[in-house]
Amino acid sequence: MAAGSGTTTHLSPATGAGWEEGEHVKPFTPEKAKEIIMSLQQPAIFCNMVFDWPSRHWNAKHLSEVLHGKQIRFRMGMKSIGTVPQFETTCSYVEATLEEFLTWNCDQSSLSGPFRDYDHSKFWAYADYKYFVSLFEDKTDIFQDVRWSDFGFPGRNGQESTLWIGSLGSHTPCHLDSYGCNLVFQVQGRKRWHLFPPEDTPFLYPTRIPYEESSVFSKLNVVNPDLKLFPQFRKAQRHTVTLSPGQVLFVPRHWWHYVESIDPVTVSINSWIELEEDHLARVEEAITRMLVCALKTAEDPHNTRAWLNPTEVEETSHEVNCRYLNGAVSAFFDHYRASKIVEIQALKTNREHTKEEELNVYNYMGQTRSQNLTMGAVKQEAASTFGPDLVPVTQRSEEPPSGRGGILKSDGKDFVDKDGEHFGKSHCAKRQQMQLHSENAAVEQFASNSTVAPSQTFISTDDLLDCLVNPQVTRMVAQLLIQGRSL
Repeated sequence: MAAGSGTTTHLSPATGAGWEEGEHVKPFTPEKAKEIIMSLQQPAIFCNMVFDWPSRHWNAKHLSEVLHGKQIRFRMGMKSIGTVPQFETTCSYVEATLEEFLTWNCDQSSLSGPFRDYDHSKFWAYADYKYFVSLFEDKTDIFQDVRWSDFGFPGRNGQESTLWIGSLGSHTPCHLDSYGCNLVFQVQGRKRWHLFPPEDTPFLYPTRIPYEESSVFSKLNVVNPDLKLFPQFRKAQRHTVTLSPGQVLFVPRHWWHYVESIDPVTVSINSWIELEEDHLARVEEAITRMLVCALKTAEDPHNTRAWLNPTEVEETSHEVNCRYLNGAVSAFFDHYRASKIVEIQALKTNREHTKEEELNVYNYMGQTRSQNLTMGAVKQEAASTFGPDLVPVTQRSEEPPSGRGGILKSDGKDFVDKDGEHFGKSHCAKRQQMQLHSENAAVEQFASNSTVAPSQTFISTDDLLDCLVNPQVTRMVAQLLIQGRSL
């Protein structure tokens, strides 16, 4: 437990440790909280920051009264854990009220009602990704009950938030978010988070099928991995934390996460915080959307349910996707012309300058020498604040279960980089390390699969898409596209 000599607990690491409730004095000013969020590159838990939020009391029973009679869509999944992820495309769905969900969740047998076909002992229910603006459309005053302004984001409240309500076992498959960073407020019950750093991406076998904008999924079930099919996962560095009511988890940009409810009822509120890097990421996403929709629609024009996540409700025609891509590119240029933050530089084609190219293509990404020095100084300053009351989460390796093992749990110990070395590294150095790490992993993966039997060498549409819309590929395509438009 990260506790100092004072009466308040500051920021604690995602290591599963317990937390102390201090006096009603917030440990960070909004300005300091934002500084930490913008410089931190590891998951961490904020404590004692939301004790005065009205939404602290939003348990499922209270919400059922606020949303009395309102139909909500629940995703239904199996409690049994296989080696294949339970993607949204493989789940069934139920339209029900929160009252009906709570009745079913109390294990009260019923031959009627929306959950009648789902045995509570075998199924979980999850009302996930529920945007406040849709859920509380006629109760907008409730937006003020969520106060992200305490974390340094003035004016941000429930209007920019989503609500998650689930039963025991409900979970989201392992994925990374293409945009922004994430703040997650746990209101009721506990959730266990399994997190992996961005540089572990090659070991998590990324895929864009099922397709969901801004979500890159992992092909494997990280709580019960098939290590024969996905051997590189052994190298992944798992961070596990149990998030309890009153705590806020910070998830940095591009960190993979698998989230599961470990109590009978859980309620969470989150908000994705926009970052400068998102402008280029939206171009990358538009390219991905165009390729996925074109190839998968051509393969089977009448069965989008097999590959398109139910969360995607927009039209997927080529014409619409072209407009989407052009809009993303135009928005990219409009943003940086208006802000005058950067000047787009031409990409160099010489192979020996690849690393320099990565550092200098876009000044706005914080990759010029001067900005790297500035970023390094900011991170060094953040590192200097770490101590008994502010403990970073360090990466640690955990041996995953062989074959069909159970869930990996944290041992509850604190892992601290005493010198703050990780936070002092510049962003560009990290990118270089990640690039080299990814390239080596790709070579090793190819070598380990080089003896594949002929019967397994058939190339499917999904195999091709996994290569074409790999995050590294779409990033390169987006940079080339931007370069062409800027010449």
